[in-house]
Amino acid sequence: MRLVLQGGRILDPSRQIDQEGDLVIEDGKIAGIVASGSARGEITRDVRGKLVTPGLIDIHVHLREPGFEYKEDIESGTRAAAAGGFTAVCCMPNTNPAIDTAAVVRQIIERAEQVGSARVYPIAALTRGMEGGQLSEIADLKAAGAVAISDDAFPIQNAETMRRGMEYCAQFGLTLMTHNEEKTLTVGGAMNEGLTATVMGIPGIPRVSEDIAAARNILLAHLTGCRLHLLHISTAGTVELLRLAKASGIAVTGETAPHYWALTDAACEGYNTNAKMNPPLRTPQDNAAILRGLADGTIDAIATDHAPHAPYEKEREFDQAPFGILGLETSFACVYTQLVKPGILSLSDAIAKMTCIPARLLGIPGGTLETGASADVSVFDLETVWTVDPAQSRSKSRNTPFAGWELQGRASFTVLGGRIIEV
Repeated sequence: MRLVLQGGRILDPSRQIDQEGDLVIEDGKIAGIVASGSARGEITRDVRGKLVTPGLIDIHVHLREPGFEYKEDIESGTRAAAAGGFTAVCCMPNTNPAIDTAAVVRQIIERAEQVGSARVYPIAALTRGMEGGQLSEIADLKAAGAVAISDDAFPIQNAETMRRGMEYCAQFGLTLMTHNEEKTLTVGGAMNEGLTATVMGIPGIPRVSEDIAAARNILLAHLTGCRLHLLHISTAGTVELLRLAKASGIAVTGETAPHYWALTDAACEGYNTNAKMNPPLRTPQDNAAILRGLADGTIDAIATDHAPHAPYEKEREFDQAPFGILGLETSFACVYTQLVKPGILSLSDAIAKMTCIPARLLGIPGGTLETGASADVSVFDLETVWTVDPAQSRSKSRNTPFAGWELQGRASFTVLGGRIIEV
């Protein structure tokens, strides 16, 4: 079958392409870019006035399946991904059972092939049950299809365990993705340590708890030669540590998420549990440092840390509610509205941080419109202005801090392996 996306602005940072034209897709593969209006196919979609990019890739998502399907599952999570313009997501291992065996990795891949509206790449646990003790069988996990390793929200506190885990990841060519938190400094903490927490009477999580853990993990990566990726950077200190590590030639990369530049801990006022996440929302100074890190390339990628929870779980006392927010359906619009329109990032740089760079960081397919590549494509209407309404979310959950926000830019549809996914 031949599909033609006709007359759009085709932007592919992986090949420095930014031009109007027809994108031609044949048998699920990119066949080429030709002059606007010159291509014909069995299916033609008029995308004049719209942006056509490689399918967005989110390397930090919680799909909750298996074990927590009441919050989210692969079917609903990938529908939300497609609605946000994503054609691929990497799912974190804090499921039940954890993604710590080859069988669970295969189960997720097979389930995504059956019901998914986007590709799903499992990230496997570094330790059994993410308990910080015995290492998982990393070779088996990779052979089954795991694309990276992480204990995510259960950061390893024992430096020796982390060192051995990094040595195995280095041996098998897998990136280790770390949530950076020195837990002895965060016991009982529910939000950023500072004035807002003091006024609210909520125990705080100090910024230095992230910085200390990031520094340790960077040093261990230098020792072991492991490729290290710092998850959801939230502090100015960690941005600077990443900058220094890169200048020293250490194989370390990093990501942040829209809430870490768009919101501060003031969003928690009124005990708003939909603004509760870990690492927590920080200060305006941290936001500014993250924006600088994005602009100068210190922070490589933009992810979402999409973390759905059932409404009743968030409707609790602030210190008892779970950490986490939704992100897949608002991410692109936040990037376009808050980074591209103000000139903090060019549109090409922003798309690169959501396509070809994430693909390169984990060595996964996608992120390009190169001829012969799988036809994973996103189409956006940059002129659409819309108001975030949690009730309209494709996710099973509703825990977004952006409810009521007016944003610009929205996915019109995606193409997954040549198949149109309506959003």
